Amino acid sequence: MSESAFPRDPEAPGPTEPPRPPAYTPGSAQPRLNRPLHERYPQIRPTSGYGDPRIRHTGPGPGAGAEQEPERSSKLNARLALALSVVVGQLWGLTIVVNEWMSGDTGTAWWGAGFLVLSFLVVLGLWLLDPKDR
Repeated sequence: MSESAFPRDPEAPGPTEPPRPPAYTPGSAQPRLNRPLHERYPQIRPTSGYGDPRIRHTGPGPGAGAEQEPERSSKLNARLALALSVVVGQLWGLTIVVNEWMSGDTGTAWWGAGFLVLSFLVVLGLWLLDPKDR
């Protein structure tokens, strides 16, 4: 049982030789993909990217990521904050209306329903305020 179940690799170093690093790192079933990087992509040099003369522009350009229309952005943020506060008020009002309706106080429930309709109209008015922002 001194023999291994697998045959010995003829390229493997013998028991007296020091182990050599493999020339290629196998990782694919396709042999053409197991070549070193500089053989697969000869156009890529160690300085590619920061020292490559073919690269002239390294980013999206000056001013990218900065707000182009700060007035419009602040206006939209204010309208969004108003709309969200109205929605929170509608949810609170709906809770009150349902509680009053279930307890039998329908008069208060109808006033609450009117409040909900009015707050919906406020949100609709905010939406209709500036049609170019949609």
